[in-house]
Amino acid sequence: MNYIKLLNAAFSTFFFDDRLNPTHISLYMALFQEWNSSRFADGFFVNRRELMRVAKIGSKSTYHRCITDLDSWNYLSYFPSNNPYKGSKIKMAIIGTTDEPDTGDYDPILEQVAEQYHPVREPVMYQHHPVNGQAVDPHRPVSGQALVPYINNTKQINSNKQPKGRQAVLIFFEEKGFDADEGKKFFKHYQANDWKTSDGNQVRDWQALAIHWMERTELFNKEHKEIKKEASHNRDNLQTTKLKDYGQPL
Repeated sequence: MNYIKLLNAAFSTFFFDDRLNPTHISLYMALFQEWNSSRFADGFFVNRRELMRVAKIGSKSTYHRCITDLDSWNYLSYFPSNNPYKGSKIKMAIIGTTDEPDTGDYDPILEQVAEQYHPVREPVMYQHHPVNGQAVDPHRPVSGQALVPYINNTKQINSNKQPKGRQAVLIFFEEKGFDADEGKKFFKHYQANDWKTSDGNQVRDWQALAIHWMERTELFNKEHKEIKKEASHNRDNLQTTKLKDYGQPL
């Protein structure tokens, strides 16, 4: 995949699509960043709260409306998740690009956009495609664009893969307004799984994973309270019998 060509094709499509508003484009760019971070994988999982923060979307209904619109307009395929500990899956559509070699054209505006939206959590290192791919090793660009600098970000990325002990997790949960016991459950669960996700991949950012855990916990607690409230409302506090014998004298 060529980063510049994908962005150029997307912007050209945006220009002629009057259905889009700025929120659609902002959300698409946030998803594009995640796509690049996953090395342009065929499908990847996302965290709604993190996407809303990156795209500057403050309403859940706005987020769901925009991502559903992008799905129905064939900018991506959206697969909502019913798993409380696993995010929704996204499959990005490849818009109007081909795999022909680069011709050497340079667009400084697109280059600046690419630098602005490059992933900062996990770099792509030493992948070299001299014919039609993207050279992401900045020391050996041949035919592609060196777009993902990794030297300055390596220390930050490695520090987020695993927490520095259980206390760091407890402090993080308390800062987010959660009880320390919930942080203990989170740490115990992923410590036992060697800090790997349910699909066997190594955790890339434990703080983002913890936020996703908190979000799912809030949803579970809310649904549990509603079920408990409904059960209490339907309970027969007077313990009266439902089968009455109206032939019995008073």
